[in-house]
Amino acid sequence: MNWILGIIFILVLFLLINNYFRKKRFKKLKVNLLKNWGKQKENEYFNFHIIKQYFENNQHKAKSYHRISERTSIDLDIDELFKFIDRTSSKIGQQYLYFKIRTIETVEKLKQFTLLSKLFLKNEKLRLNIQLILSKLNSNNSYDLEKLINEKPVEKPKYLRLIYASSFISILLVILTFINPIFALFLLPIFCINIIFHYKNKENVTYYISAVNQLSKALKVGKELSAFSEIKQHFSDFSFLKKISSIKTKTEFIGFENHLVNEYALPFWLIIELIKIQFMIEYIIFYNFVNAITKEKENIDKLFQFIGEIDSALSVASLKSDKLQHCEPNFISGKHISTKEITHPLIQNCIANDINLQNKSLLLTGSNMSGKTTFIRTIAINSILAQTLNICFAKEYSAPFLKVYTSVRITDNLLDDTSYYLKEVLTIKELIEASKGENPCLFVLDEIFKGTNTIERVSGGKAILSFLNSKNHIILVSTHDIELTELLVNKDYELHHFSENIENQELFFDHKLKLGKLKTRNAIKILELYKYPTEIITDARKTEQNNFS
Repeated sequence: MNWILGIIFILVLFLLINNYFRKKRFKKLKVNLLKNWGKQKENEYFNFHIIKQYFENNQHKAKSYHRISERTSIDLDIDELFKFIDRTSSKIGQQYLYFKIRTIETVEKLKQFTLLSKLFLKNEKLRLNIQLILSKLNSNNSYDLEKLINEKPVEKPKYLRLIYASSFISILLVILTFINPIFALFLLPIFCINIIFHYKNKENVTYYISAVNQLSKALKVGKELSAFSEIKQHFSDFSFLKKISSIKTKTEFIGFENHLVNEYALPFWLIIELIKIQFMIEYIIFYNFVNAITKEKENIDKLFQFIGEIDSALSVASLKSDKLQHCEPNFISGKHISTKEITHPLIQNCIANDINLQNKSLLLTGSNMSGKTTFIRTIAINSILAQTLNICFAKEYSAPFLKVYTSVRITDNLLDDTSYYLKEVLTIKELIEASKGENPCLFVLDEIFKGTNTIERVSGGKAILSFLNSKNHIILVSTHDIELTELLVNKDYELHHFSENIENQELFFDHKLKLGKLKTRNAIKILELYKYPTEIITDARKTEQNNFS
């Protein structure tokens, strides 16, 4: 009797200690969430190969208004932008947030998302409770849930009927053993055959185990989130939770052995494993599970979107609590883009600028490092954030819904023998094709055709920029070619420039946008400033005066 009391005492002590540390972890997490609200994540490793999977694999983006291409993503440093924006509490939320900033949908969806985000800004208690719930899905394994939605399911083997027959025979032999023990001898050869099929299929089971466990966790999280009255006001349909619950038993059986993580559970695991092999229980339930997952794939996706939408709204609420100036965009019709004090969110102490283009596009000149490329990227990034998260880093932002295309970072490709100029030609051809559509586009180009000679660069650039500047498309183009300003000023292009000054023998950039074309030339002066040989400076000035004055 004493040993029984001793075991009970040890179990109670274990539960008390476990509960103590669980509460301690919970309290620490709560403190961290409060402390880090409105701040960028620190010491976070971003595995974009996995984070991008939901965006790359799902079919929703094909039905969207516009998808931000990989070319535009690279040109605008979308991955770096994501690192700044991401304040999510779960890996599902992180994957979904990445999907959101690469997918422009509708104004109506954007408004609903903003209402949810504002709810978290106003209600700190609700926000914190939901963050604590979402944190249950913050392990790297939670990335695997996406597999159940987008990856092709395992095909049923042709010999599945034989597996059913083997299971039936094993059950029959066990029953007959009670009549005559001799029948037990026949169980051994069947076991030997079954063990081959069981472990041959183990690779499929192992592949799904993590995703299956995450489905169970996500379902619990989804139910907890749906219990909040404030959440119910934003989401009208929770039927997907009930439908996924119908396959809960199968999913928990498949993921069962993942919970047996210590040596004390080994004997128990061994007994269960022997039973599963003899009667092919795991094999049969696994393919029933695959059928169920395939059938409920749409509802699993709805669960993913439900969790992702809430976590993304929390992330934007945290972003709005940051110190950077921001505003909600004003979506208008026509060929008009207007901003006040717009900045680039990734540039510390960024100089704010204004722009107002009415039925015109922008031709921007200026020297290297003056800020012209950064400015057109700033407009493009804010345009994307306006249409995906309903936030802009500006005092004011007004523009239509725009499909965004870019030609900024172009490199030659030695592997497929593509020259720099040919790469430019192919990239800009995509912009030309996009311009033929009815929806207005924002085209962002940096140094068009810099891969060829001056005469053809200016001639080809003028023709292409004139062609693109049709309908309600808006073009933002930066260039060193002053000649383009003369050719395009009467083609509905407004001229602006950035300039630099030399003060006290030092180069100074104010990064302020100025109206009109660039009138100063400081390139040779900069060579002199950096102590180039006198004969080079003299020769350069002589050539400039004789040929370009």
